[in-house]
Amino acid sequence: MPTRTPQGVDHPLALPTAGEIAQVRSIVDAAGLVGETTCFVYVGLEEPDKYTLYNGVGEAATERRFRVMLHDVDRPAALDLVVSLTTGKVVARRTLDAVADGQLPVLDEEFELVESILAVHPAWLDALAARGLDVAQVRVAPLSAGVFDYPGEQGRRILRGLAFHQRHEKDHAWAHPVDGLVAFVDVMAREVLRVIDTGPVAVPEEAGNFDDPAVTGPPRTTQRPIEITQPQGPSFTVDGNLVEWEKWSLRVGFDAREGLVLHQIGFRDGDRVRPIIHRASIAEMVVPYGDPSPVRSWQNYFDTGEYLVGRYANALELGCDCIGDITYFDVIVADETGRPRTLHNAICMHEEDFGVLWKHTDLWTGSHEVRRQRRLVISFFTTIGNYDYGFFWYLYLDGAIEFEVKATGIVFTSAYPGPGYPYASELAPGLGAPYHQHLFSARLDMMIDGHRNRVEEVESQRVPIGPDNPHGNAFTQRRTVLARESQAQRMADNRIGRAWHIVNPEVTNRLGGPVGYVLYPEGKETLLAADDSPIARRAAFATKNLWVTRFDPAERYAAGDFVNQHAGGAGLPAYVAADRDIDTEDLVIWHTFGLTHFPRPEDWPIMPVDYTGFFLKPAGFFDRNPALDVPRTVSTHCAGSAKPESGCC
Repeated sequence: MPTRTPQGVDHPLALPTAGEIAQVRSIVDAAGLVGETTCFVYVGLEEPDKYTLYNGVGEAATERRFRVMLHDVDRPAALDLVVSLTTGKVVARRTLDAVADGQLPVLDEEFELVESILAVHPAWLDALAARGLDVAQVRVAPLSAGVFDYPGEQGRRILRGLAFHQRHEKDHAWAHPVDGLVAFVDVMAREVLRVIDTGPVAVPEEAGNFDDPAVTGPPRTTQRPIEITQPQGPSFTVDGNLVEWEKWSLRVGFDAREGLVLHQIGFRDGDRVRPIIHRASIAEMVVPYGDPSPVRSWQNYFDTGEYLVGRYANALELGCDCIGDITYFDVIVADETGRPRTLHNAICMHEEDFGVLWKHTDLWTGSHEVRRQRRLVISFFTTIGNYDYGFFWYLYLDGAIEFEVKATGIVFTSAYPGPGYPYASELAPGLGAPYHQHLFSARLDMMIDGHRNRVEEVESQRVPIGPDNPHGNAFTQRRTVLARESQAQRMADNRIGRAWHIVNPEVTNRLGGPVGYVLYPEGKETLLAADDSPIARRAAFATKNLWVTRFDPAERYAAGDFVNQHAGGAGLPAYVAADRDIDTEDLVIWHTFGLTHFPRPEDWPIMPVDYTGFFLKPAGFFDRNPALDVPRTVSTHCAGSAKPESGCC
């Protein structure tokens, strides 16, 4: 049976409660900052000083502060606030400059606003009429605008709208893109700035209703049940948001912008929990499209900074999203009026078998031993427009940490121009899908046995034939210390097995080496747009696989605090401009990873899950295999065993 965790403020990193969100709104209102047209774009925990947390919880650590971003739909002056629940006051306040700072994230209410504005605009109606379409059957995808050289846009709050024909209420309109047409809308002035119409293009006819038997055909009848049970319950314990599983200890957090956040990840070694990561999150993601068509060359979306992935977390369902003995976390966020909204079953946690952990059959001793691997899974799913993303953290018995994104949903569609078009795939007759990428930035506030860490780049190195290598069989490793922020902007290279060791040179293992973890990148493509393109300026984080910065609590997001309509240069390029020393300092690792998607016919009408992620594995952190004490599995399902209760056969 699933269980749901209780909520309460028992720690400075506890999940926010409904009472706290309501109190935040009350304080902001009492400060005279809430009017009839004020929207709360973001409310999130302003995390306490991490050094105070590890030195003992004192007054500074227990103060609960929240960051609040306010947008007034009738006035251009957006506010960035810090609110203290302890003092009951707004303790910091800044008014944003729409040009220099950018805009606050896109609001839910603006989605419908774009469609309603266009529904009465003459140029839009004329374009639909030329295509034989009734405006009542046209859905508009309101999309973040970015920053380009279109005249008259500077300082305006803009969304760009692409149209799709929805033939009936249950019709998935993504199957019927209305191509050759786009509108630019100022959502504050409620004004259409421009309609670009390059001429009617045939609207694809084939239905994409993946929930319609006429499209799917009859369901299979061949599958037999797979039952996953834990009669004695899971192996983990939960106290508030503190989770302990096997030798792992961590706190589960959630943020309306980043979604799932893990804090204070540590591993029990002997009589103490050794810290590994203070805070782990996916701090940004961008989806740049590669079609230069006049109506879509601007397409690129920062789903974290422009839309806030956390607030669209799905309510996960037992047997569908999660299978087994599940523990759910409800999370509380603020709605756009600043009032608490509960996201039910937003986080799913369970453990699962993961095959063989280690195994050996010894010919000399006659022994044969095998142990089963299992992992703790902590995840959430979010839906941003047409795409659905699952964010999964895995902790393993041997001290490894994995992160994985599961990308699914519906690919963004267009009309297909014809055979040989170099920037899109044909999914169905006349239906295209532009080439695009999904690029993510993991922010890892490392703490390998303390706050003072170092990063070493380690590569495989061939050794030429010579006096010390007469047969040419030798190979070795090359290690390079990344000592400054300018050095620590690196690309993955799987040809030489490039990996990054995060070590603590002040703490050694029994062999005298520094304790550490290794970041193993997938090594796929980074941003493919031109180096001098607008998207490369705005998503500079995505041009490198690795950035390392010295810790600064104000440096939170890979593309900066205010991504929406920011011209670029914020985030990591600004953070590393000072070129700080990072050798044996408090470090943050920023890792870019992701997918380049050349859509296939098999991705239509709904895309099977595609995967991307990275691994962190101990390297000298432990003195020996930390999973030697994992017991033999006792199971009644051990086929061929005369005495299944005795363990693995």
